[in-house]
Amino acid sequence: MNRAVCILTLAVITVASSSAQEWTRFRGPNGTGISEAKTIPTKISDADLNWKVELPGSGHSSPVLWGEQIFLTTTGDSSGGLSVLGLDAKTGKQNWRHDFPLNPFPKHKFNSYASSTPTVDAQRVYVVWNEPDHFYLAALDHKGNPVWQRDFGPFVSQHGCGISPVVYKDKVFLGNEQDDQKQVPEHKKSGESFIVAVDAGSGKTVWKTPRQSAVVAYSTPCLYQPKNASPELIFNSQGHGIYAVEPDSGKVLWDYNEAFDKRSVSSPMIAGDIIMGSCGSGGGGNFVTAVKAGNASSNGSPALAWQLKKSAPYVPTGIVKDDLAWLWSDGGVVTCLNPQSGEVYYQERVGGNFFGSPVWIDKRLFCISTAGELVVLEASRNFNVLHRYPLNELCHTTPAVALGKLFIRTADHLWSFGGGKKTAAF
Repeated sequence: MNRAVCILTLAVITVASSSAQEWTRFRGPNGTGISEAKTIPTKISDADLNWKVELPGSGHSSPVLWGEQIFLTTTGDSSGGLSVLGLDAKTGKQNWRHDFPLNPFPKHKFNSYASSTPTVDAQRVYVVWNEPDHFYLAALDHKGNPVWQRDFGPFVSQHGCGISPVVYKDKVFLGNEQDDQKQVPEHKKSGESFIVAVDAGSGKTVWKTPRQSAVVAYSTPCLYQPKNASPELIFNSQGHGIYAVEPDSGKVLWDYNEAFDKRSVSSPMIAGDIIMGSCGSGGGGNFVTAVKAGNASSNGSPALAWQLKKSAPYVPTGIVKDDLAWLWSDGGVVTCLNPQSGEVYYQERVGGNFFGSPVWIDKRLFCISTAGELVVLEASRNFNVLHRYPLNELCHTTPAVALGKLFIRTADHLWSFGGGKKTAAF
């Protein structure tokens, strides 16, 4: 085989591999929000829309994909109920629907009963939802048949559920750090704060690590791979700060308790041995804390690296790629900085309000405002708005990227864009 043919073959394999990338959890592979797809245009227009389907209910959970099937949750909202959907990624057609009972209860006006994003592996899809006296985790197969269901007891929160499960190897991991009951005096039963791992096939508890109740945490964990050591599971919460857990045993390996003084909603971001998280409130006071990770093998303690207190995000999770990080705030201010030092390269306003998080696709950032405006930025040290596309629908979600396509869930619809020929980044 000559050199030209080898190069062409490698290019085809690379594009096919990136197009086939699974999007298995909130923010994709390990929660990074990064896709290697090359077929998403910068200047998305109506001509790039593959399909748009109305969903049987509303919600703020993001789509996940395995193979050519999309998994998503919806709710009747005021009428309650939780539905898990399997949809065909090529057409948007609903393959199946499984309904779980859910009685309506008071929650935050910006929340939904279908806010937690599912996670999926080769055999099953795993979903989370709650009622005040119940916190459920369930597994279904890829045809929508129930496999197992767990009830972890009361879920004490002023706002309702929001954290998403993650799966790693043969375990499903779920955070369950709740409000101190004193903050929700009308709650009839006291909740128990803990993090838990269950067997993915049976739902049986593998380990359960107690946590102190402080303020409910919605931060979805991710894996951190230290040099020359075993992977660690990273959680963020006000009660325990930024901390690492051994996936096999649930042992807390290290923690930085001083990380946050408010609720943590965004998920951890990892840049080498620097781990970032944010905290905040509806009333402001948001900030980002970055710590140098602890070293479990040598009993090294984590240390504060830097903090960002101006125009910091509360709900959206940022992006780390190579030697840059982008933090996209709820109020539409984007900060580009050095994740190792915290040095700010720019801090500029794109406008709008955001609850969804950005994704990185081929040197660009894609993020959707609550009003449904898709904003595309150049992913560099330079602030450059490349494109805006109006969906004109309520949107609290993060896009999914798989099969070379961009999938966007607005409150009542699911959209599919792109997937054509390889496009120039900008």
